[in-house]
Amino acid sequence: MSLADQVLAVNDDLPIRTDKPVHSGKVRSVYWLTEADSRRLIKEKGYNVQPDAPLAIMVISDRISAFDCIWHGEGGLKGVPGKGAALNAISNHWFKLFKDNGLADSHILDIPHPFVWIVQKAKPVMVEAICRQYITGSMWRAYSKGERNFCGIELPEGLKKDQKLPDLLMTPSTKGILKGIPNVPEADDVNVTRNDLVNNYAAFNFRNTDDIAQYEKLLAEGFNVISDALAKLDQIFVDTKFEFGYVTDASGNEKLIYMDEVGTPDSSRIWDGVAYRDGQIVENSKEDFRQVLLNTFPDPDVLLNKDRMEERFALARDNELPQEVLMQISKVYTGIAEKITGEPITLSRNPKAEIIEILRNQYQLID
Repeated sequence: MSLADQVLAVNDDLPIRTDKPVHSGKVRSVYWLTEADSRRLIKEKGYNVQPDAPLAIMVISDRISAFDCIWHGEGGLKGVPGKGAALNAISNHWFKLFKDNGLADSHILDIPHPFVWIVQKAKPVMVEAICRQYITGSMWRAYSKGERNFCGIELPEGLKKDQKLPDLLMTPSTKGILKGIPNVPEADDVNVTRNDLVNNYAAFNFRNTDDIAQYEKLLAEGFNVISDALAKLDQIFVDTKFEFGYVTDASGNEKLIYMDEVGTPDSSRIWDGVAYRDGQIVENSKEDFRQVLLNTFPDPDVLLNKDRMEERFALARDNELPQEVLMQISKVYTGIAEKITGEPITLSRNPKAEIIEILRNQYQLID
């Protein structure tokens, strides 16, 4: 069996029973279950949701995206071995820790397979909730050019690259293109201030202004729970992105929950503590892959300049990365997952066949 066979690259072609189009994102695909299957599973499995709540199967892949492109390697390698299982394992670990610490639930109801979540439909808050504990990446690039105001927060003079910030910084941005909000351009991923959220809470899908404080509380608490756990492993939680949404539980209570993924190498920067104290940055996150790409191509501006997206897409489409590059990234993902969870990440021999068998035999979702 070749390495390429052990990678789940295409995840939107599973024969799961659905009467809606399959939504395929950069890494995950979502299959909305039929109303009959949703009701049946809620009853059979006792999920804490309304009897008529829409459910979905969310299948992760081993694809790797960076700079808004999907990348591939030599020998038909269309993803990173172990990446999907590592991401899900890390998210599952943090979501459980959040629950154990009394923070909030997540959208995950069941985990049939390392690549698969059964989730409930949430009404998403249209905010990419970004938390920063260190100044690096895009924030450092802007700061080094003289910018001091980030999402309405003024940063002091004299900060150095990669240093710890005086306080945990919340720098939200728009999730998707939002229209008709004063001072907020109609574009994806635009930085917004807390005042923007308060003055236009309904446009961001918040139920009321009090929930903005609740979202900030969950954001800080979630960040600190992960940061404290990583510190015990001598890993530094640098920055991360959370997403939130509303669901209604079986008792009829509407509540704000964590959704998407949390604390993963895709959504966060994680640095090695020993290296940082020695004045070096060793990334245990996708940032490592971004740096590889920036060093691989002679004109890094193609990867950083959003006005050159056509060239960037062509770069990703026409270049097979060396297999050792993707295997190095595999080590980063599986290594940090095993460190966090204390469990080995094993490569499936044929992940697609395994998923089909489980969803057919144990969940009756495949004819």
